Amino acid sequence: MSEKVYVSNATNELKKVMVCSPKYYTFNGINVITKKWMDSGDTEQNDVMVAEWQTLLDAYRANGVEVVEIEADPNNQVMTFARDFGAMIKEGAIIGKFRHPARQVETVQYEAKLKELGVPIVARVNAGCFEGGDFWMIDEHTLAFGLVDRTDEAGIANLREQLAKYGYTVVGVPCPPDNLHLDMVFNIVAPKVCLAATSQLPYNFLQMLKRRGFTIIDVAAEDVFKHGCNVQAIGNNKVIAIKNNKHINDKMRALGIEVIDVPFDQILHAGGGPHCLTYPIERA
Repeated sequence: MSEKVYVSNATNELKKVMVCSPKYYTFNGINVITKKWMDSGDTEQNDVMVAEWQTLLDAYRANGVEVVEIEADPNNQVMTFARDFGAMIKEGAIIGKFRHPARQVETVQYEAKLKELGVPIVARVNAGCFEGGDFWMIDEHTLAFGLVDRTDEAGIANLREQLAKYGYTVVGVPCPPDNLHLDMVFNIVAPKVCLAATSQLPYNFLQMLKRRGFTIIDVAAEDVFKHGCNVQAIGNNKVIAIKNNKHINDKMRALGIEVIDVPFDQILHAGGGPHCLTYPIERA
């Protein structure tokens, strides 16, 4: 019997995800987006955030994705961004290490849920930092890790060593730190199609994508903090994206990608979009 494959690329059909409600989300100035809203006097409006988040879950379920909810914890201010505690590869889960103490408390609960689901842990950051928003499978053998604000060289070196035995090539992608995570400036939306804020990404990384035959949909720098890149591919040429980013969504539609709109607004003030809110467990 062959070993179970969890996630082998970024665009296969999404079968199972883990999420966490924003009902206890508390504004925290650990990213420039939220800090700006806090400075302008904005407050959390958790009921609005939960309603918006529910539209994401409805979209998943309508497309056959099994949704696993982890219980929100009032002590964990930013736990709704389920993506960030780690990452998934073919063999199982990578457990990261949060840079900010406000988020480090989340890992125990997420890891316990993975254990409950029977997902094996195949690597763990024990030097430096790594957060899941910085992780992309460029293909089945190439892993890209953003070096933005929350993941560092020591974390990537630590994982490169642990993942070598599985045959993965690990690539670091340095970006200006205000972008928070790599998924704010880069996103694979369909086979060989990506969104990229090209002004924010290094030349060598963009050249690598072109060599591999990617079609790059350019996203303007001013659309980064509107979460123009922060979409979630669910396979079968379908993507869940934010309704207000119509000009970007129309570019994806022009390439034959079906875009499912979610009416996010208040959640965006917290510094994350559909991709940040989703930890993929299985892709067929």
